[in-house]
Amino acid sequence: MEQENKQHTPRANKQIIFAIAVVVLLIGGVFFLGRSPERAEQNGQFANTALAAKLEELSRSGNSSCSGGFKNSIITMSDEARLKGSCCSPMSIHRYSEQVEGLQKFKSIPDQNIAEIPDDPYDISAELAKRLISYYDIKLTPEEQAAYDYAMLNSSEKGPCCCKCWRWYVYGGLAKFLIQDHGFTGEQITEAWNLSDGCGGDEEHKH
Repeated sequence: MEQENKQHTPRANKQIIFAIAVVVLLIGGVFFLGRSPERAEQNGQFANTALAAKLEELSRSGNSSCSGGFKNSIITMSDEARLKGSCCSPMSIHRYSEQVEGLQKFKSIPDQNIAEIPDDPYDISAELAKRLISYYDIKLTPEEQAAYDYAMLNSSEKGPCCCKCWRWYVYGGLAKFLIQDHGFTGEQITEAWNLSDGCGGDEEHKH
């Protein structure tokens, strides 16, 4: 009998170790799942805090203007300079976060992940602005023009911006580039323009 007990001891020990391992994994899984929502919430709070800090910086040091003089001055800026802030109304964290997050989602689609689409319509490099303004003179085919005209008719501002300031030419040039070089449709241009509105304010502008 003693010999039989000795023969079963290693097997019993393995079963105990296995049972303990299962319990540890289950407890760890419950702990991880229980913590994940909290961690996601913390990450979201961190992102909102960073965005709020960015908005504060843009509002404080913004240089954007609707004047023709500002538009004409862009060509003289260094490529490292940045066009910052809203043109018309004070920026709103609610609308700003909607736009930044919307642009991230828009560019997460492979065919729409185009480097020339600014990630933040309130913070654009002078180098990119100069390049996009030059695209405004692109000649579109009748079919391509139809896509551009669709966006002009259906976008919130009825165009690249609410007035023919520097943003009109930057985002108008961007649209022509996207249509001609990347086959964007009028619907895609409309969405890109709506998400890139740089007028400020708390809500999407309607005209």
